[in-house]
Amino acid sequence: MLAIFRSSHRKIRSYSNFFTRRLCCRHSSPSRSTIISTSPFTRPFVSAANPKSPFDAIALRVLRNEIEYQSNYAPPHQPATRFGAFSVEDRPGMQWITLKGKFGDTEDIKIEATMFDGCESVPKLGDDSDGEEDLRLHISVLVDISKGEGSEDLEFVCSAWPDSLEVQKLYVLKRDRTLARPYMGPDFRKLSGKIQTKFREFLAERGIDKELSMFLHEYMMNKDRCELIRWLGIVESFVER
Repeated sequence: MLAIFRSSHRKIRSYSNFFTRRLCCRHSSPSRSTIISTSPFTRPFVSAANPKSPFDAIALRVLRNEIEYQSNYAPPHQPATRFGAFSVEDRPGMQWITLKGKFGDTEDIKIEATMFDGCESVPKLGDDSDGEEDLRLHISVLVDISKGEGSEDLEFVCSAWPDSLEVQKLYVLKRDRTLARPYMGPDFRKLSGKIQTKFREFLAERGIDKELSMFLHEYMMNKDRCELIRWLGIVESFVER
């Protein structure tokens, strides 16, 4: 959790820029690749004939101690490759994952979720809290539902909290015809309660609900530790050369 709680002083960052870039220039979906091993990093043999400076030697010792600590204290586990009807695609070193699935015979669903990108402070529960606060971590989620060529796609911009999934925006996109300034629709949260409820039911029927949020938070907690250990190993290898 080292990488997460260093950012605890921040409020939730605006993720509109992230999704604006995604809407303007859609990146290709990351392909499935081998998940990084959670076993200790294999380090190349360093000859005694190539002594390190005192600074490098200290830096290597600190890095190796940190890798050992992070690997032994709540070590990461092998990430899940499926959630319900969705397959999970992850690329080590990237800050998002992709879930893909189908609904019925005509709908293709793609879900893209960031790693933790913000947090908010909430009152700590319990009789001994004495006004203390906890952190509630945030994940940005983009849900695309398509019915094939020539059909508009629905795109939901969501916030995944540990115990809920909130829809922020709903876009109707025409993939093969891009307008200069298309009307993207109203803020989802300003729609009538009845319409909001129906769309939440629409998503829940496709497996996009509170259980998905809980899965994403568990997955990203593990990915955060995997990425931290991986990053430490890269820095170690650089110093070691």
